[in-house]
Amino acid sequence: AQVRLSRNNVQHHTEEITVDHLLVRRGQAFNLTLYFRNRGFQPGLDNIIFVVETGPLPDLALGTRAVFSLARHHSPSPWIAWLETNGATSTEVSLCAPPTAAVGRYLLKIHIDSFQGSVTAYQLGEFILLFNPWCPEDAVYLDSEPQRQEYVMNDYGFIYQGSKNWIRPCPWNYGQFEDKIIDICLKLLDKSLHFQTDPATDCALRGSPVYVSRVVCAMINSNDDNGVLNGKWSENYTDGANPAEWTGSVAILKQWNATGCQPVRYGQCWVFAAVMCTVMRCLGIPTRVITNFDSGHDTDGNLIIDEYYDNTGRILGNKKKDTIWNFHVWNECWMARKDLPPGYGGWQVLDATPQEMSNGIYCCGPASVRAIKEGEVDLNYDTPFVFSMVNADCMSWLVQGGKEQKLHQDTSSVGNFISTKSIQSDERDDITENYKYEEGSLQERQVFLKALQKLKARSFHGSQRGAELQPSGPTSLSQDSPRSLHTPSLRPSDVVQVSLKFKLLDPPNMGQDICFVLLALNMSSQFKDLKVNLSAQSLLHDGSPLSPFWQDTAFITLSPKEAKTYPCKISYSQYSQYLSTDKLIRISALGEEKSSPEKILVNKIITLSYPSITINVLGAAVVNQPLSIQVIFSNPLSEQVEDCVLTVEGSGLFKKQQKVFLGVLKPQHRASIILETVPFKSGQRQIQANMRSNKFKDIKGYRNVYVDFAL
Repeated sequence: AQVRLSRNNVQHHTEEITVDHLLVRRGQAFNLTLYFRNRGFQPGLDNIIFVVETGPLPDLALGTRAVFSLARHHSPSPWIAWLETNGATSTEVSLCAPPTAAVGRYLLKIHIDSFQGSVTAYQLGEFILLFNPWCPEDAVYLDSEPQRQEYVMNDYGFIYQGSKNWIRPCPWNYGQFEDKIIDICLKLLDKSLHFQTDPATDCALRGSPVYVSRVVCAMINSNDDNGVLNGKWSENYTDGANPAEWTGSVAILKQWNATGCQPVRYGQCWVFAAVMCTVMRCLGIPTRVITNFDSGHDTDGNLIIDEYYDNTGRILGNKKKDTIWNFHVWNECWMARKDLPPGYGGWQVLDATPQEMSNGIYCCGPASVRAIKEGEVDLNYDTPFVFSMVNADCMSWLVQGGKEQKLHQDTSSVGNFISTKSIQSDERDDITENYKYEEGSLQERQVFLKALQKLKARSFHGSQRGAELQPSGPTSLSQDSPRSLHTPSLRPSDVVQVSLKFKLLDPPNMGQDICFVLLALNMSSQFKDLKVNLSAQSLLHDGSPLSPFWQDTAFITLSPKEAKTYPCKISYSQYSQYLSTDKLIRISALGEEKSSPEKILVNKIITLSYPSITINVLGAAVVNQPLSIQVIFSNPLSEQVEDCVLTVEGSGLFKKQQKVFLGVLKPQHRASIILETVPFKSGQRQIQANMRSNKFKDIKGYRNVYVDFAL
């Protein structure tokens, strides 16, 4: 038999992966040519029976084995085959897997029953079957070709980081079509707890994108299994890579594979999401990477994030472990949801960062984005947790003398500028409206209360949740309930008489002093004497506070309707040794009037920025022709940095990640190097670069390159 690999793979949009092996998509025909030694195939007299098998225990009843004949339209098998052309010594046939078939590696065999009574069996070889977003009957069907090109075929992109006030695109090499990645993705499925426990059932369920996405989500982290990545949120990464250093998924997946599936150290949310995007796009499920700024992590399911402050304005850790992440990154995968009521298919949230368990395993989703927007938190999977990430309320408390005093409740601080890369563009798309109604609107509060009410019902009624749920209005709960879920007050807050606000005077660049002012405004017709405690502390991007390194106290007297500014400066020498890799500084002010017990809290998160790496492509980029690339980088600090390493990669441009050891860079030193490569794939490509040292870990840069076919 001859398989026209190139033609089949091009028709199935898999030629980017390989043209050396057969990779096809379900619900779409592929062609084989069968050659006969002595005589040609005689329809009506001869019969060709095809057998396809996947998994270690193929089973007709489970759908992991299929037996079907040529042109038998009434065959009980959902797999079909038909005759295309028939010659003297060769016959061309087409085979088609059902659009619900399990994805994975298949073995193809044929039995030929001749009219003379002889039966001949042949093993034709292996092929890989993938999901098919081009097939209208497939559960992952996406009806827009530009979206298919972006969310399945594009092998690079941007992951948005920083803060809502300073959104920074981080370039990423997904590399889902790079050498061996498809094999690693299939191995990842076989290493899951589901496969290890019951391989026959696991393989049978691989036709469901809901099931496959949950398996992959659990396998990206290593909390329950030998998953791809170890997560770590601290400042000590000496036994692995700092998560900020990664620029692509390929090196991570190949390291996991090369070390016998030992988890790679280390990842954080954007790394988990990026690697999951690579695997899902490789398997054929449309996937994109989403960033949520000011992302809630509600640990007790009451849709309230509690934050605690001391009397200096310093944020404290809390026993509940509720936090607001400066940003959090997850995936959306496109699929039908036949397990949910109509209307909840489409984009589904999957979060591979190990935060909370789902059915006993660290994974999250798929949760319908529409269900999140509508507050339908009783729909599978993990919808309440995702709802809290984008729409929880934030309660601030003052801790003093062992007592807690409520400062204020903010209904709009969680879930801002929810972002993803635009389709076939380097711009950022804001998709916040997909997740929630406009903050401050009546609809948004109604949805919040509906979600809270559903959680109350589930908490108290267990398997009978919702039986006594009233159609509208929050119900009150007793204080001694096992999980008190208190409805937030919808009464208008008291009229604020004094406001405080921070304002930066200059862009906050790494290595420079941070200059800002505290703006105080008296909106009343009375004099106000304020005492304001100010502090600054580093934050990890998951919201965990580090020790404060700067404090000040301001005494401000305000006449009626008067505004004043209080100038502040934090020098580089003050913050440099306390700064986390995330480069986040939280400045806080806690003000109080002499004549009033009321407290005023204001804070601001500052993200320090580096100058980016500049990449220049010297000359035209042509497949299989040498190409020179100039990389210009600098030390932004006024001190010497050591152990400098430059990492450069790009799918279709470099066969593997390039590492250049630069050693020592003098203060403010600027330098460049020339790298030589030979592009091996045509089309739009991207170069990603990162420089790390003993003082910083993630100075990044990128350059898009169009590679022409060889002339």
